[in-house]
Amino acid sequence: MAPNSLEMVENNSTSESPAETPNPNPDGNSPSEGDISIDAISRRVQESLSLAKRHKFWETQPVGQFKDLGDPSLPEGPIEPPTPLSEVKQEPYNLPNLYEWITCDMNSEDMCSEVYNLLTNNYVEDDENMFRFNYSKEFLRWALHPPGYFTSWHIGVRVKSSKKLVAFITGVPARIRARDTVVNMAEINFLCVHKKLRSKRLAPVMIKEVTRRVHLENIWQAAYTAGVVIPTPISTCQYWHRSLNPKKLIDVGFSRLGARMTMSRTIKLYKLPDSTSTPGFRKMEPHDVPAVTRLLRNYLSQFLVAPDFDENDIEHWLLPREDVVESFLVESPETHEITDFCSFYTLPSSILGNQNYSTLKAAYSYYNVSTKTPLLQLMNDALIVAKRKDYDVFNALDVMQNEGFLKELKFGPGDGKLHYYLYNYRLNHVMRPSELGLVLL
Repeated sequence: MAPNSLEMVENNSTSESPAETPNPNPDGNSPSEGDISIDAISRRVQESLSLAKRHKFWETQPVGQFKDLGDPSLPEGPIEPPTPLSEVKQEPYNLPNLYEWITCDMNSEDMCSEVYNLLTNNYVEDDENMFRFNYSKEFLRWALHPPGYFTSWHIGVRVKSSKKLVAFITGVPARIRARDTVVNMAEINFLCVHKKLRSKRLAPVMIKEVTRRVHLENIWQAAYTAGVVIPTPISTCQYWHRSLNPKKLIDVGFSRLGARMTMSRTIKLYKLPDSTSTPGFRKMEPHDVPAVTRLLRNYLSQFLVAPDFDENDIEHWLLPREDVVESFLVESPETHEITDFCSFYTLPSSILGNQNYSTLKAAYSYYNVSTKTPLLQLMNDALIVAKRKDYDVFNALDVMQNEGFLKELKFGPGDGKLHYYLYNYRLNHVMRPSELGLVLL
């Protein structure tokens, strides 16, 4: 499912940076012009150059173009019709000579370790290079093995001579509803190129190759997210962060002490009760799948773009898995009806260059439904559970109805945006985050 994402095509993919710190400078001082490193200036020059290259690539693709924004005369739906399958390119795209394609079987422990090591050392970092996503092997298997997955969509590039894995991109199948139309799509994620190969222009050929393999399964649309702007977002969302372990977050530079705040006052500000407050609040179990499916399908029907989940999807994506995904529901003590639901997934980040801490344990809000329990109370219980399980921070996008609890529950806005994209599917207006019912890992 997402965040995460096609990236800049030149650099690495990102759905969001691991730490979009509400306060990126722990000392509270913005760098002066003279303090900005040559590296940072060089990066900005590279970024502006790659922007032109990046858009040049995307302008050749069937995606919404900036020039067409808000043009009501363009029809919604597929931008290009499907090609007859016999005309889809049968052979993989050419890679530079030293490299070869491989299909990554994530059921193989060795292969899973290779992918894990590539992502752990080369995947999305924040702008200050302080944090890097650290997806666990269990998480990767969960993310890449939904019902009906295709192993052929888990694509690696390796060096022919050493067999070292140096790049990766994936797709998984999903049914996504856009307005009233349910479309079979691929969710594209985990685009990662080894840091030493970023100048090789591997990303565009990887995107073309995963697209070719998706087409071979007669699927012509895709969804993805990125932390950068490429043609053309269907929606732009913001991450919000709720401190659960404020001392650690401040110590590692994820956030900073507020003006006129002491550490003890900050700890007190973010303190949560020891136990949840909602009667009937409990962990989701396998026998709850039908009720949760009904609850979530009904809830998601109000959004313009949302997944079309059936019971198999709910069983896969939402049944709790230790250190991967957590789901809780409210069962009415009187009627035993399932009335409310909340969930979050686990995505730690490696903390780079800190002597005291190596990992930041982050919970990411997933799908939440409130029908009887007030949303504020439900999500406060989710925070309490996450704190009890030793998460350091709870992150949430401003999608769906999340804006209704962010400020009241002491979330702070992050400094990065997450852009949602559809491939070969046009929507006529840019959606507000509250019209979006989709969360990609």
